[in-house]
Amino acid sequence: MRRRRYGAALLLLTTTATACATGPSLENRGEVTAAPGDSRDLTIGSAGFTESDLLAQMYALLLDRAGYRTSLLSVTNRELYEPALESGQIDVVPEYAATFADWLNAKKNGADAAPVGSPDLDATMKALRGLAQPRGLTVLDPGRAVDQNAFAVSASYAAKHNLTTLSDLGKSGLPVRLAAGDECVQRPYCEPGLKKTYGINITAVDPKGVGTTPAKQAVQSGQDQMVLTTTTDATLDAFGLVLLKDDKHLQNADYIVPVVNRARAGSEGVTKALGKLNTVLTTEDLASLNQQVDSWRRLPQDVARAYLESKRLI
Repeated sequence: MRRRRYGAALLLLTTTATACATGPSLENRGEVTAAPGDSRDLTIGSAGFTESDLLAQMYALLLDRAGYRTSLLSVTNRELYEPALESGQIDVVPEYAATFADWLNAKKNGADAAPVGSPDLDATMKALRGLAQPRGLTVLDPGRAVDQNAFAVSASYAAKHNLTTLSDLGKSGLPVRLAAGDECVQRPYCEPGLKKTYGINITAVDPKGVGTTPAKQAVQSGQDQMVLTTTTDATLDAFGLVLLKDDKHLQNADYIVPVVNRARAGSEGVTKALGKLNTVLTTEDLASLNQQVDSWRRLPQDVARAYLESKRLI
């Protein structure tokens, strides 16, 4: 296999706001009519956290198998890597449908723009593609894996009160102290949404962060009754926690989607190569892969390769 090349040229990324190498300025962009590009040398971007690193590694391996030459570049700030994606300094990134739609919407219409991401995947994808296309970006099809906000309780608490869904918790009328970030008191997916959508009796928000160890320990000990985490959190078992199903779809459709620079990586070859992951990678798989890196201390590239080999994709 080709040796993976890790880019470190972050200095180049700081110039992308003024130097768009592969597309017209935003003022002159309208309908994109040029044929999609098919560069054989592609840079895969990662946002620098475990899950993004794993996805970028899998994208690179799949593209390598399809005959492309790939390098990886980690850029933790979306304010840097998205313009780099537009300019062609980065060709492919793993993204989250609703979050990226809202980010592009705010970039176009201002920070106070009404959100376009929603629990409806089809509506979210339509909005996302409409925002991405004028910027020279193509959003490929989402797969099965979704990384959404999620809520967990202790397994003993769930068993005692017969809870499997957030609706169950709302109907129980139980007082719930919620371990979450301090912004939870205002965010529609958190305290306000839990009250409005599910009727959950939130008595307080314990500001211990989203899915942090102290937050999970607080629920494990009974100090708090529920914790805000994510659907791909791989450490819940270690704390004796279980997720309650978001059965009324409060959370946005943050399905994982590859986003590509159309002028360099919009070809059918790239689409087919990355699309192979859509049929196999599930939310549960992604949580397991995260665990192997975060808890077992395996390297993302080794975990990614082993997974793709197990699915006979490489």
